[in-house]
Amino acid sequence: MCRFLVYKGKDEILLSKLILEPTHSILTQSYDSRLRLDTRRPHNGDGFGVGYYTSPALGPAPCLFTSTIPAWNCINLSRLAAKTTSSLIFAHVRATTSGALADANCHPFRHRSLMFMHNGSIAAWPSVKRALAASLADEWFLFVQGGTDSEWAFALFLDSMQRRGEDASRAPPGGFGHAVLRAALRDTVERINALVRCVPDADLDEEGRRSLLNFAVTDGVSVVCTRYVSSRTDEAASLYWSSGTSWRDEGGGRFVMERRDRGADIVLVASEPLTFERGPKKQAGRQISLTGTRAARADNWVTVPTNSTLTIHKQTVMIHPIIDEYYNHSPSYTRRSEFAKSRGLVSNAPGVTEVVTPAAGEGVVEEGDGEEGGGGKGEELDKVRLRLEVVQRERRRGG
Repeated sequence: MCRFLVYKGKDEILLSKLILEPTHSILTQSYDSRLRLDTRRPHNGDGFGVGYYTSPALGPAPCLFTSTIPAWNCINLSRLAAKTTSSLIFAHVRATTSGALADANCHPFRHRSLMFMHNGSIAAWPSVKRALAASLADEWFLFVQGGTDSEWAFALFLDSMQRRGEDASRAPPGGFGHAVLRAALRDTVERINALVRCVPDADLDEEGRRSLLNFAVTDGVSVVCTRYVSSRTDEAASLYWSSGTSWRDEGGGRFVMERRDRGADIVLVASEPLTFERGPKKQAGRQISLTGTRAARADNWVTVPTNSTLTIHKQTVMIHPIIDEYYNHSPSYTRRSEFAKSRGLVSNAPGVTEVVTPAAGEGVVEEGDGEEGGGGKGEELDKVRLRLEVVQRERRRGG
């Protein structure tokens, strides 16, 4: 499985401050992924990609830099990241599950102002690929250039936007709106599930029907991510977020998300926290060792709940449950991690868990200084002012 990172900030940031310099940067994750257990393919070395938005004077489309060279061995990545800034960045390191080693198969993918990436896999891909392709309008069928299930998922997303009456090739001023992106992404998940259900029982066991769909999409204004598994009992692949007022460099590869107030000038979303501690840390004249849960908690990384969406709009973070046949309404229900581990992933990794317990017509808003907006095209969830849920901290193991 892959790893990805999203940065959305009020101000531009040097790419190297995210991609290269942190001790557990996305580049480090390409060869030292703490939350992957796959001993067959322990590295995310099947290529990488970085996408970022530039000055509006250069047009709405993001700039992409992709390569099949492992991220740790690409000198051009270091050169570009040290001299490039942006306020909206996608980064991805690839461990292939489908598709050859080729530039066309490296994430992120883009169409005009839209950018998309994926960590996971579509269940029974050889059995559903033809049906998925046949369900697309000609424009999106011809859009696909590579051979990954991820790019076909992006084509399905674009087709879902079109079915909702949106022209994915012409973003309105100010973007499509977070409600439109979220609705189309949920449609994409629903259509993938429907395709997998059509595969005959004789061709698949129960485990073979489970898709891991951690998606990220942006129109250059809003960002929507999913953490999803098509199962009522299993955990999805890991996904975290963190927000604050500054991403402070303390030297030696250590970065801290500072929070001087309740604002969210910076929001990060990542498959793995960028700030796992390495070795002892000094505190009040003594050394303490931070590992596991305490290390992840040190910088307030929050686990995105399984089977939910995370939206960043005007620096406000919103969590919405994906309520379908795989959603469990009990906030105390514990999902199993065996399936994610069998795919080489840790699902219940250390961190703070966000509990989503929506009442009818409600979602969850996390802290920020923007307004939710809503626009008349969103789901019913967006018609109600979202309420702030209590963040429940997991018990520290052995603490």
